[in-house]
Amino acid sequence: MGRLWRRILLVSIVVVAAWCGAVGAQAQPDGQLTVAFDASIAPTFLDPAETPGIGTPFVFLYAMHDAMMKPLPGNDMAPCLAESWKESPDGLAYEFKLRQGLKFHNGDPFTADDVKFSFHRYKGAAAKLLHDRVKSVDVLDPLRVRFVLDKPWPDFLLFYATPATGAAWIVPKKYIEKVGEEGFRRQPVGLGPYRFVRQSPGVELVLEANEQYWRKKPSIKTVVFKACPTARRV
Repeated sequence: MGRLWRRILLVSIVVVAAWCGAVGAQAQPDGQLTVAFDASIAPTFLDPAETPGIGTPFVFLYAMHDAMMKPLPGNDMAPCLAESWKESPDGLAYEFKLRQGLKFHNGDPFTADDVKFSFHRYKGAAAKLLHDRVKSVDVLDPLRVRFVLDKPWPDFLLFYATPATGAAWIVPKKYIEKVGEEGFRRQPVGLGPYRFVRQSPGVELVLEANEQYWRKKPSIKTVVFKACPTARRV
């Protein structure tokens, strides 16, 4: 777990540096940041549902996607797509209030249906554990979703809302239903500060600033990841 968190910290530094501009009024995104990545860039790294129990894919999740909550500098479980949440007194339910007015890179609105869809679609690390322990995911309205457990599980948020898994990273239900799983692998769509432009699987990934990102407009227009598997690891 220590190595995972070290990599997550590096992820945060790289991505935050990419989107942070000057304090005050922001200019249009400009310039290019090229990142020499110390591994082959697998297409599965771009899909939250495929997240294994290692930190490597989170480099791309932080750039292209967004989560219900995630580690950010100063907060290991910062509210993101979920602006707040609460646990029921009996420990059997967790209700999330979603941030209003967000849109995926293709223009689809973000809703509770996407949260439910992303959870059921998830097949990465600890997927069986999560799916076995969560009895249902109930959409209460477009901006509220409730996870109901089969029995109290104090570690639910530890598994759902931290880098232990990728289950809380949200993908667009309508888009995936339209283009299919293969279409999503070719052209992934997310909610993050950078949108997909093109890739050479295993070799290069090109992203472009999402100027409608809810947290802060990126200051760098283009981010290019180039695979350098022989580079020394930090």
